[in-house]
Amino acid sequence: MIPVNQPLLDGNEKKYLLECIETGWISSEGPFVAQFEEKFAARVGRRHAIAVCNGTAALDAAVTALGIGPGDEVILPAFTIISCIAQIVRAGARPVLVDSDPITWNMDVQQLKARISQRTKAIMVVHIYGLPVEMDPVLELAERHGLKIVEDAAEVHGQTYKGRPCGSFGDISTFSFYPNKHITTGEGGMIVTDREDLAERCRSLRNLCFQPQKRFVHTDLGWNFRMTNLQAAVGLAQLERLDEFVARKRLMGRKYTELLSEIPGIQLPQTQVDYAENIYWVYGLVLKDAVPFDAGDAMRKLQAEGIGTRPFFWPMHEQPVFQKAGLFSGERYPVSERLARRGFYVPSGLALTDSQMQRVAEALALVMR
Repeated sequence: MIPVNQPLLDGNEKKYLLECIETGWISSEGPFVAQFEEKFAARVGRRHAIAVCNGTAALDAAVTALGIGPGDEVILPAFTIISCIAQIVRAGARPVLVDSDPITWNMDVQQLKARISQRTKAIMVVHIYGLPVEMDPVLELAERHGLKIVEDAAEVHGQTYKGRPCGSFGDISTFSFYPNKHITTGEGGMIVTDREDLAERCRSLRNLCFQPQKRFVHTDLGWNFRMTNLQAAVGLAQLERLDEFVARKRLMGRKYTELLSEIPGIQLPQTQVDYAENIYWVYGLVLKDAVPFDAGDAMRKLQAEGIGTRPFFWPMHEQPVFQKAGLFSGERYPVSERLARRGFYVPSGLALTDSQMQRVAEALALVMR
């Protein structure tokens, strides 16, 4: 079986982890946490970075730090992971969805203007699968209407928009370090911002809102979202190789495109747009309408050939948990619905070899006959 993801951990990870063990600094108070934050902030051109235990925690703290709550609306893509929307709903705010672009699979920024209302407080930008969202129209709308931007850059470590690092555009931006990301800490996340007040608020929220003078007297409720020194040690070692990893992913993307371009019935990822070249966080495929089976069938057939796969995101308006809550009644987002039903991705991890990609291509050609 070729797994859908296998990370590369053959840099300084073991060395730094051994240092944690030998010094006894394994908790969130260890020195690697601050080092990782400092170097990650510099990498994405930010003044502040706050390390947390996962990418979902980063989003939860970001939404809370911006004061999003009852009566507010937040615009975000229908086609994304549920982590993006969860804290918006928990906070009592209203999520407002936009559909996807059928080529880039990112949110269709041309739909944003029509979704802005008197109650809109923020736009949540989510860069999907390797290409960034077209940011200029988003930034222009946010400035004109006085809106905040939450930028979810979980899937685009090392990506740029017109040469500027992804993760540098939001009032507050977030990253995930899950094992399938370009940088992994096993589990982990990062919040980045240029605003001192937001950085301090996020630091407090990740640490149970302890007070400096009266530690166990609380005026707010936070979470234990702390990253351990062990995680940060791995993250620092991974960050040292980010340029190498991005180059490797782009090489893998080109190899896959070469191998799969003659197979009928599938839409391959867009290689580039005017403002960015794909970094192929994952290598996604969308079955064309003429194909008589859906993504679920294709994935089962590939599984039988020893190929691991994962489905695309399921749209937010079709999530049972939100339907039970009465959200998005009667709303349709046809591009997102089609991507969910006809899209999946093939093995894409950094440790994938050329021979494994060749096997994936052969299996896919067999399935699509």
